[in-house]
Amino acid sequence: MLLTTLATLLMELSLTRIFSVVFYYHFAFLAISIALFGLGVGGIFSYVVAGWRPPLFTKLGWLAGVNSLVVLGSLVFLLTRSGEMNNLTLGAVYFASALPFFLAGAIVSLVISETIGRVDRVYFFDLLGAAGGCLLLVPLLNAFGGPNTIIVVAMLFAASSAVWFSVDHRSKGRAGGVALGLVLMALLLINARTGFIDVRYAKGQALTQERWSKWNSFSRIALAPEPGSGRTAIVIDADAATGIPEFDFSKLTPQDREDLLFQGPGLPYALRPGAKALIIGPGGGWDVSRALASGSKDITGVEINPIIATTIMRQKFSSLSKGLYLKPEIRIVVEDGRSFVRRTPEQYQVLQATLVDTWASTAAGAFALSENNLYTSDAFHDYLSKLTPDGMLTFTRWGFDPPRESLRLISLVRVALAQLGENEPWKHVIIARQGSVQGWGAQDTMLVSRKPFSATDIQTAKETIARAKMQLIYLPGEGIRSPFADLLLTTEPERFFEKYTYNVTPVDDDRPFFFYTVQPRDLWAFLTTTSKDSADYKINRAVPLLFGLVGISLIATLVILVLPPLVLGSRLPADGRVRRFLLYFLSIGIGYILIQVALIQKFVLFLGHPTYALTVIIFSMLVASSLGSYFSKRAIPAVPLAVTALVAVLAFLAPVVTEAGAGWPLALKFAVAAGLVTPAAFLMGMPFPSGLRLLEQMHPPSVRWAWSINAAASVLGSAGAIFLAIYLGLRATLLIGGLFYVAAYLAALRTRGIQAA
Repeated sequence: MLLTTLATLLMELSLTRIFSVVFYYHFAFLAISIALFGLGVGGIFSYVVAGWRPPLFTKLGWLAGVNSLVVLGSLVFLLTRSGEMNNLTLGAVYFASALPFFLAGAIVSLVISETIGRVDRVYFFDLLGAAGGCLLLVPLLNAFGGPNTIIVVAMLFAASSAVWFSVDHRSKGRAGGVALGLVLMALLLINARTGFIDVRYAKGQALTQERWSKWNSFSRIALAPEPGSGRTAIVIDADAATGIPEFDFSKLTPQDREDLLFQGPGLPYALRPGAKALIIGPGGGWDVSRALASGSKDITGVEINPIIATTIMRQKFSSLSKGLYLKPEIRIVVEDGRSFVRRTPEQYQVLQATLVDTWASTAAGAFALSENNLYTSDAFHDYLSKLTPDGMLTFTRWGFDPPRESLRLISLVRVALAQLGENEPWKHVIIARQGSVQGWGAQDTMLVSRKPFSATDIQTAKETIARAKMQLIYLPGEGIRSPFADLLLTTEPERFFEKYTYNVTPVDDDRPFFFYTVQPRDLWAFLTTTSKDSADYKINRAVPLLFGLVGISLIATLVILVLPPLVLGSRLPADGRVRRFLLYFLSIGIGYILIQVALIQKFVLFLGHPTYALTVIIFSMLVASSLGSYFSKRAIPAVPLAVTALVAVLAFLAPVVTEAGAGWPLALKFAVAAGLVTPAAFLMGMPFPSGLRLLEQMHPPSVRWAWSINAAASVLGSAGAIFLAIYLGLRATLLIGGLFYVAAYLAALRTRGIQAA
């Protein structure tokens, strides 16, 4: 059981990475839905398998052995999709990806239903295996990459096949499982060297120009020629790219200096030449080069991706940038930018972030579209607090007409400046635009000063913008009419937001969904009128996809609710108590995943990286819940109510603790995060096995149905969690998850003759 659930969770989370690379990051969180739906339908299929003639463990051995081959076939199918993602391809991908989970769901459901007397122990190893999968995910992706991690999954299913056959004393089956595992291990070792099973197509294009690639737990990084320049670009998940400049700073020409400083992101260095600079997300080093060209002697770059910051820029390919990141003036820190800002005691004249987003889904991002804690009003307060009195914050984002995300930056600035006692935001902002709003989009560079810009600053900015042939969008005192000026000058921002075409309201750490600017009422117009070649379409298309996923999840849940009665027919009890009690399993399934998803997002900022949040929170919750399952025979009837109370405390306590612990060592943060979630997670492991034991007393054939409903509810909850987080916030999502445990308690109470589990 442990091997089965370990392999299943590894498969699920590895698929989020592969989907992000091969398709688009929006499809990454679809892997969660595929997995849970496959598990649920597999639970229903177990009704059919239960009637087959071979003994239980022999059936399990065959299912596991077949699944190891299905996993490998599914991987090959995904990696060979060479065309665009149309509906037919999406359907085929969904089916192929769901098959391994379908078979795994049948295995787990059969085991639970046939060992109901010891379901507390079985569920303990179920959750412990899933926790192990979560723990192994990061080292496996770092060491072997996405495709090879899926081969490891196939090996684990082969190993479990050998175990099942061994329990039934089937020596031939056991030998076959071992042999299959060894063949897959050989395949893993050969593929790690040769890469013949690897990503060859991504986003409908053949990856023919890549000269090198490497995976880690949250990205696939490659080197490829930059179109039109002849330079080398760092490509993230076969999509977003950051160029590598090739300037020789020992003999920088006047033209080189002109090229670096007289562009949008070079504007802050015209106002503050030689500034002490903090650059968030420096990537290949363009902003670092701009600061260096201006005469800066103290430059800190905070890059979250170690493959970019270390492997490429400081080790294996440092010559491409002529050793840029090895210069004594430059310090590179591998960390999340926001976390670094919160913990550093230093102050800077320039704090810069240029187009810092990769559209690359982390495993945690799979639950959360593309939230980003860099772009919140709380983050801007942190940034401005780290500036010297003459310091400035500079962000570059995509510009359109009418403006969207670049205008939302202004809404964040208004809130952050007001928190610092600066109530005249129009004196603190300069905005310039480079390029055309047509097609992909222009680049809007915004400067925000800690104190109002001086007359000298304003004149210098005006001259620099004219010399660089950029468009002046906003300058204090110029009287240029635009949505930027309207929002900066208005005394009624709420009225502005209500009337504006796009959603540019400020977002905070509780709702860190900066990129999604399409109003729900405008989804259809967005889909039918926005250019598919624009950055805006690429970002906001995730919102209608989320709405679609919620709808699909509702249908999937209804299908799983309806199918078992059709399978069982007249064997269903006539009094309806079973049907009413199944609402209990529906409620705890939705509640558990809502709480888990919200907690992952809550702790991303505290732990410094989405992968850390995923690993620590899911691992801690699964281990604690497995222990709760083990002791569930001693559970009291009011356990669901206790879960609700603890989750409510967590919703209000967690932000206080994480704010206070911004500068703590990482190991202490891990321990604190685990300690905060463990009490509630321990109790959350009790209701499911307790409920199954009660259901066994009422109607044993419905045990597998309950397991399927719980899985289907998790499908609905995983999509619903993000829907709620975007529109209500993470704290509200946590509290709603807790309320579902109240609903579970009431569902049990309403079932005549049954105590609440």
